[in-house]
Amino acid sequence: MADELSGADNVLLLRIVKRGSRERGAEYAGSFFHGLPMPLLACVLAVLLFISMYPNPAVASSGEERTAPPSKTGKQKGHDSRSKAGPSVKSPYGQNPADYVLTFDEEFNEFDRSIWNDHVWYERPNPIKNYAIEKGMLKIWPRRDAHGKFFNRTIDTDDKFYQTYGYFEIEAKLPRGKGTWPAFWLFNHLGKRRPEIDIMEAYAGGVEPWGKKDGDGVARPTAYGITVWLDEGKRAGYLQYDAKMDLSKEFHKYAAKWEPDKITFYFDGKRIHSVDARMSDPMYIMLDLWFGSDSGEPDDSTPEGPSNSFEVKYVRAWRFRNQ
Repeated sequence: MADELSGADNVLLLRIVKRGSRERGAEYAGSFFHGLPMPLLACVLAVLLFISMYPNPAVASSGEERTAPPSKTGKQKGHDSRSKAGPSVKSPYGQNPADYVLTFDEEFNEFDRSIWNDHVWYERPNPIKNYAIEKGMLKIWPRRDAHGKFFNRTIDTDDKFYQTYGYFEIEAKLPRGKGTWPAFWLFNHLGKRRPEIDIMEAYAGGVEPWGKKDGDGVARPTAYGITVWLDEGKRAGYLQYDAKMDLSKEFHKYAAKWEPDKITFYFDGKRIHSVDARMSDPMYIMLDLWFGSDSGEPDDSTPEGPSNSFEVKYVRAWRFRNQ
C-alpha cells in the first residue's frame, strides 16, 4: 500500500472512527490495516482504542454522563436550569431529594429578561427604578414616584415559565415599615379564571401579630399569610402564621408543595399548614412588593431605598420525580 491514504481509505477510516467500537472497527481491519506502515498503524490503533474506551466526549472530560435539561410542565421559555438523572444536588429544604427533579433555579447573578418581567400583566412597567440585582440577590425596595406616592413592583415569569404541581421555594428577608406588602405566590390569568396560591404575604403595618413597632416606631413583620384561591372570590384555605420573630432581620425559607389534591406549606423546612384543594392549571411565579391591604398605607415612617429591601437569595422549583 502507498504511504499516503487514498480518498476511499480516508472515508473508510472516518467510518471506523465515528463508529467508535472495537467490534465494528474490526469489520474493516482485514481490508484496511494490511500493509499500513507501522508508525501510521500504531497511530490509528491508538485513536480507535481511545474512542472505544470513551464513546461519549462528556464522559471523557468529566467522568459522568451529562443529560439534557428536563422537560417541564406547562409552558416555559428562556430557562437554563440543568438537572441530573439522579437526585437533585439542590433539593427542597427538609424534603427527600430523591423525590424531586429541579426545573427552575434562579440565583440572581443578573436580571434575565428571558425569564422575568418587571411588571404585572395588567399594568405598564414603571420606569422609576426600585429594584436591582446586587451581590447575588434580587432587591425590591419602597420608593415614591414623581407624585410622592409609593408604587408597586412585580417580578414574575408570566408567559416565560409555568408549572403544574411540584415544590416551590425562596429564601428571603422581608422589608419593614407601615404599608409594605411583600409576597411570593403562584398565579395564572386564564380567561376570566384566576387560580392562585399565596405562599407568603406579609403585612408589617398590620395589627399584631402581623407586625410590631421597634424602638424607632418602624413596623416590623412578625407573621405572614397563606391563602389558596381556586378562583377569584373562591377561597379554599387560609392561615395567618405567627412566626414570633422579626422576619426583616434574617433570611428565611418560604415554600409550598403542590400536589394534585393538596397544597402543603413550609417555613424553614417545617410544615405549618395544608389545604385540601384540586388545582390543575399551570401557574407562574410571582415576587412583588406592593403597598396597602392589611399593612395600611405607607407614610413618612416607612423606610425608603435599597437598605430596606425585599431581598431574595434564590427562587427554585422542582417537579415530582414520578410526575
